[in-house]
Amino acid sequence: MNMLLAGLAALGLCAGAPSHRFVCTDYTQGKVFVVAENGQAEWSYDAPDANDIWLLPNGNLLFDTGHGVKEVTRGKKVVFSYESASEIYACQRLPNGNTFIGECNSGRLLEVSPSGEIAKEVRLLPAGQDGGHAYMRNARRLANGNYLVCHYGGKAVREYDPQGKLVREILVLGGPHSAIRLPNGNTLIAGADAGGAAASVFEVSPTGETVWSVSGDELPGVSLKFMSGLQRLPNGNTVMSNWLGHGNLGKAPHLIEVTPDKKVVWTFADHRTMKTISSVQLIDVAGDAIQGEILH
Repeated sequence: MNMLLAGLAALGLCAGAPSHRFVCTDYTQGKVFVVAENGQAEWSYDAPDANDIWLLPNGNLLFDTGHGVKEVTRGKKVVFSYESASEIYACQRLPNGNTFIGECNSGRLLEVSPSGEIAKEVRLLPAGQDGGHAYMRNARRLANGNYLVCHYGGKAVREYDPQGKLVREILVLGGPHSAIRLPNGNTLIAGADAGGAAASVFEVSPTGETVWSVSGDELPGVSLKFMSGLQRLPNGNTVMSNWLGHGNLGKAPHLIEVTPDKKVVWTFADHRTMKTISSVQLIDVAGDAIQGEILH
């Protein structure tokens, strides 16, 4: 039993605490993983600079690859591929079968058909202008057709209409990495560490009021370094990816599940297998990711 407890502790898991199966990206190693309930990686695939990942209803994984996006079966067959000269940090499978892709440097929001053809293009920057490495991180197409875009360098989450017109802006002191539009209309945001700001996760109402947040060393025994990925669970808990780059390798859990009243109920910290988890989706949460039922 002592050996079992020691093994759980090495993975950042607590005996008697809830545990999860999940898929995740390791940006620094350039891999995506499927992780079993006991915390062991059971599947991996090389994906340079992987930053965003989805477990699709067909069991395949959709993820970015630095300058592209792939859909890969568990047998490691590539069934969808898009490549770009621009850095890419965001992808999402849409209900019509197309794939939403956010191109960072070019500032393009794309909807790409299963055959790889561009079905729709929205330009946030003039053609030929390079927004740079920090222009865009995660992005999502919303159910109403708008786009929610994290402008990391611009320190703001911006919502654009289907034609690319700005309709809303939420300032994020440390630079936003990911944002989710919740069913109640609120926006959940992962904030990074730009300019020495405390990393944070916070929820903002449609009127701009912060209604929930955690930051820095607020959680007992857990230090937030650079918040990157998010998932809001049906029970109200939030699972957060704690990216450990910028000199923080091995210094905190990769993943943290926290309740609405800020109680930590689960962490994951396998620093032997993984370096920096940037995005996570739990496998044991029911819902169709394509139909917007997974809040990730």
